[in-house]
Parts: sequence; structure tokens; C-alpha cells
Amino acid sequence: MEKKSVFTRSLAIIGTILAWLPVAAPFVFGFISLASDGIFRFDYLMPAEFAFLAFAGGILLLWAAIRARSRVGIIAWGLGIAVAAMAVLMLVGDVVPGSLEYWLAMGMLLVNALAVVLLGISGILLWKDLFHKVTDPSVQE
Repeated sequence: MEKKSVFTRSLAIIGTILAWLPVAAPFVFGFISLASDGIFRFDYLMPAEFAFLAFAGGILLLWAAIRARSRVGIIAWGLGIAVAAMAVLMLVGDVVPGSLEYWLAMGMLLVNALAVVLLGISGILLWKDLFHKVTDPSVQE
């Protein structure tokens, strides 16, 4: 990895945070609701509503991965699957609960959330690669 600059590390950090926000937000707001009302409310649509944050984070992660020459494939796949799932979800449009289209939409919500989690995990692994100290003196950066 030749490009371990502050810029590349910043891209990875910001990208990972943005990727995790849509997944973490329903839990954070659910616990806030639990503390204030005594009821845990989980909004399963929130990852789709904040998908633009995950996509922005995925683009930053992809940029950092390309610069670092590390984990490009897994980040590109995660971002591609997340975008494709949201595109299918938007094409489905309004649905009647219980219909085939409804279950397709729910499946695409799940696929999108899992792809965003994959992006977040990949971002953490990219952090590990970028912030890892080389202990072998024969290895040069």
C-alpha cells in the first residue's frame, strides 16, 4: 500500500461513518424512544430513507480503497449491490401489503441493508489496512 496519506485515511474514516449511519440510526432512535416513552420503536425503512448517506460513504470508501490499492473488490461489490437493490425497490413503487411486489420490496430492503453493512465492515477493514504499523523492518512502504 503506497497511498497511506492523511487524505486517504480521511476518506476511509468519513466513508465508513457515512456507511454505518443508515444502519445505526434506527437503533439509536429506537433507544431514544425507549428512554423517553418506554417503547422501543424500530423504523425498518430508515436505512432506505438515508440510502444517500450510505451511497456517499460507499463512494468515499471506494475512492480510498483505489488510492490504497486495498479491498477495492469487496467495497465495489457492496456499493453496487446496495445501489442495485435501491433501484429495484424504486422500480417496484407502491405495493399492496401481502402481494408479490410487497415481498419483493421487503427483500430489496433487506438486501440493501445487508449490502450497507458489508460496506461498513469493509470500511473498518480498510481502516485496519491503512492504520496498520509495519513491524518488519525489511518491508518498506
